[in-house]
Amino acid sequence: MKKALKLACITCAVSLTLAGCSQSTTSTSSPVKAEQTQQVKKYNAKTFFDTTSIMGSSFSASGDKILVSSDESGIYSLYEVDVKTGDKQRLTNFEDSTYPVRYFPSDNRVLFTKDSGGNERYHIYVRELDGTIKDLTPGDETRASFAGFTKDGSQFFITSNQRDAKFMDLYRVDSKTYQVTPVYQNTLGLDVGAISPNGRYIALSKNNTNKDSDTFILDTYKKSLKPQLISKHDTPAQYTPDTFSVDSNYLYYSTDAKGEFSQVWRYELATGEHTPALKDNWDVSFIYFSKSGRYQVSGVNADASTKVTVKDTKTGKEIAMPKLPAGNLRSVSFSSDEQTMAFYLNSDTSPSNLFVWQVGDAQAKQLTNTLSEDIDQNDLVESTIVRFKSFDGLEIPGVLYKPKQASSSNKVPALVWVHGGPGGQSRTGYSAMQQHLVNHGYAIFAVNNRGSSGYGKTFFHLDDKKHGTDDLQDIVYGKKHLQSLDWVDADKIGIMGGSYGGFMTAAALAFEPEEFKVGINIFGVTNWVRTLNSIPPWWESFKKALYDEMGDPATDGERHRAISPLFHAGNITKPLMVIQGANDPRVLQVESDELVAAVKANGVPVEYVLFDDEGHGFTKKENRISASNAYLNFLDTYLKELFGPQG
Repeated sequence: MKKALKLACITCAVSLTLAGCSQSTTSTSSPVKAEQTQQVKKYNAKTFFDTTSIMGSSFSASGDKILVSSDESGIYSLYEVDVKTGDKQRLTNFEDSTYPVRYFPSDNRVLFTKDSGGNERYHIYVRELDGTIKDLTPGDETRASFAGFTKDGSQFFITSNQRDAKFMDLYRVDSKTYQVTPVYQNTLGLDVGAISPNGRYIALSKNNTNKDSDTFILDTYKKSLKPQLISKHDTPAQYTPDTFSVDSNYLYYSTDAKGEFSQVWRYELATGEHTPALKDNWDVSFIYFSKSGRYQVSGVNADASTKVTVKDTKTGKEIAMPKLPAGNLRSVSFSSDEQTMAFYLNSDTSPSNLFVWQVGDAQAKQLTNTLSEDIDQNDLVESTIVRFKSFDGLEIPGVLYKPKQASSSNKVPALVWVHGGPGGQSRTGYSAMQQHLVNHGYAIFAVNNRGSSGYGKTFFHLDDKKHGTDDLQDIVYGKKHLQSLDWVDADKIGIMGGSYGGFMTAAALAFEPEEFKVGINIFGVTNWVRTLNSIPPWWESFKKALYDEMGDPATDGERHRAISPLFHAGNITKPLMVIQGANDPRVLQVESDELVAAVKANGVPVEYVLFDDEGHGFTKKENRISASNAYLNFLDTYLKELFGPQG
């Protein structure tokens, strides 16, 4: 697993659309001039969420359509977008969100995935040419994922826990008949990382600790089916498979063994030789290739923004892109003939929009306009990257949003935002929820406390078994930084966050009860004792890494109880809002029920919003709107007006 999977994958769901991903500057003091006050039009939550969220960029076999998932109907559904006109045709219409995998290589059949009510038991489905849909991985307890097509498209691979709920086995599926054949029975707790285009080699990874992992190669042509270790090392380091070369001769893998940041190395299967392929002064996040290998796409996590590079492997040079609107590239893909490139652009003030470009042309074509037509983009706010010193002198980065109406003569209330994880990262990019609050006059400081990914492995591990203590102090000192800004109302600062950030919100109110005036806990862990004893079975392969991070409940139960806000809810004296999904398999509803009851017993204002049709995050637009309205009403009442338990 990548470093960001530390615990980000444990408490944060992909569908947790709580934070965004602009050109940034760095400073250690007030990052913008104090008197840049502007009058802006205020928009309601419904208008902000008229914005369309869109993902996916798989080309059809003929290259004339692109498969996407869009929530324009209120829930993520599949659409195919005409490359020439931008016209969309809806392909799925379920009560639950559907997410795109890709088109079949030789026709317009579609693979997609969905769960049921947010339970995270994702199945793989195929949509036939006549529109009928078949579940390829049935079973109420089954969880499955797509693992890639062979180069000729005759077969594809899936992983599934249908044999054993704890482990994901590998299966080969015939592209015509859908006959499923077992390939590798995972009895060792290994995860499939990549499959060679010829289908022969499987790259597997194993988490040894939260600092150390290994990469194996499985040659399916050998009868023994014994994975071969290719990442022998003496000191702890992460080794994670990325992708194979198109000729199946090389494996590209990520490792932090060579320094603070992840690099990409290349392993030659025939000789066993390892050579460096790609490095930067930040983590190299990913690398992959177009169908023939002509183009290499890579991304670097550069100070909370992803910088994507597309290189022509024939010349070894970066291709010259056409002039584009401001923003960061993401989800780059090529048509099978490699003549057309699809990609998204995203910025703080613009949600992701889909573009297509005939490689070499002077201009690219924008196929979508996802920002609500009722919003003037000039009313939205670009972020600034800011750094401050924490309690022990450690420099902590964060993403700061200053409302345009803020100035030294018009001080605004502020919120410290805490990301999920704890190994997650707050990043630049569009967030309807955050922009809604900023538009209504709330500054947001998304602090990347110690333990966040993206700033080197030393920084990443500084919070190991120190959760709710040292990392919480980083959040408190982020609040102190806000108080140093002459455009922030120093007496009106709250805290909010999702998942692990929800835990940090509740922890701040319980363990630092005088620091923040209010807190909003969104899908947050409040009882680590219960959470770590009730993890879903499919986390088995990285349970050891989880326990290295958080502590083993068999031996660290006392510490888990000490850091769990639920057991210290009697300390909470400031207004609290709790958001919970009834189907959440990670943070069980009972945790929020108990916290709300305990805080109410203190005579403290508590608002509880329970969504019956969500899991660990939001998949439905109407629920995001309801939640955002609830955030704003709560903050207007208890932070902006400072109406608290004393009156």
